[in-house]
Amino acid sequence: MRRRNIWALLMYVIVMMIIVVESSLHRVGGGRYNWNPDVNFSDWANQQRFYSGDWLFFGFDRTHHNILQVNKSSYEQCIDTDFIFNVTRGGRDVFQLLQPKPYYFICGKGYCLKGMKLAVNVLPQPPPSTPTVPITPTSTATALIIPSSALIAVAAAILTAFAFKPSYVY
Repeated sequence: MRRRNIWALLMYVIVMMIIVVESSLHRVGGGRYNWNPDVNFSDWANQQRFYSGDWLFFGFDRTHHNILQVNKSSYEQCIDTDFIFNVTRGGRDVFQLLQPKPYYFICGKGYCLKGMKLAVNVLPQPPPSTPTVPITPTSTATALIIPSSALIAVAAAILTAFAFKPSYVY
């Protein structure tokens, strides 16, 4: 039973080390803009690449604005009823783009008609062999890439630590 647990732990550690986690934080509107009226968020979004796992950061005055996730029809017509999710918490809010699909956001306090709306098309994560995204002021990227020699060394260390205990240790 103990050996089975050791092997399960070893496999878990190896899998966790192999997985490449890469995500970016996108400051909505870029470095100079926040979630405000009269900003062309469509132009900004068209210059970005969004991948599943990425985050959107919205900075705004919550007494005047909010962020609602809506469907495509509500986005196009600036309808703030029957929204999917109210992202608004404190004026410096984040939203994680979990699935590869289009996401739509509007300001539900009447400013959608002044351009406070955002549509992003989220792509699936690229394969691990792809180079990491460069770090810019508007995004951060983290990646964990472990060479196979390091995985073998870790596996050997774990096996040595757990599998070759003296017989008197139970």
